[in-house]
Amino acid sequence: MAPSADVFNPITKDMQWPNKKQEEALRKRNEELEKELRRGREREERLEEEIRRVNERLRVAEEGEERLSSQLGELEAEAVEQARDHLARILSLTQQLTQAQKLLSRVASAAPTPLPQLSS
Repeated sequence: MAPSADVFNPITKDMQWPNKKQEEALRKRNEELEKELRRGREREERLEEEIRRVNERLRVAEEGEERLSSQLGELEAEAVEQARDHLARILSLTQQLTQAQKLLSRVASAAPTPLPQLSS
């Protein structure tokens, strides 16, 4: 057992050896403080582990966000390309329709009027 430490006596304002009752009270207080210290360290370890888990989840979420952002950019580029292709197709079809209408108009104006059909 470790030697007893002197205890400050506030009444006599000097250091003195603790009596058995004081020594037992100090021992109990010391045990309480050691238990509290262990609980504090255990809590600190739990919190550090929780912080590690949260940091890992954050890292995974950030990586996912980067992947989604990249995919979104690719989809946007693809959508713009498709829109340009569709616009080009629409313009081409519009031009073809205009030419067909002009051709029909010329053919209709140059064609003789049809003879009425006789009913039998």
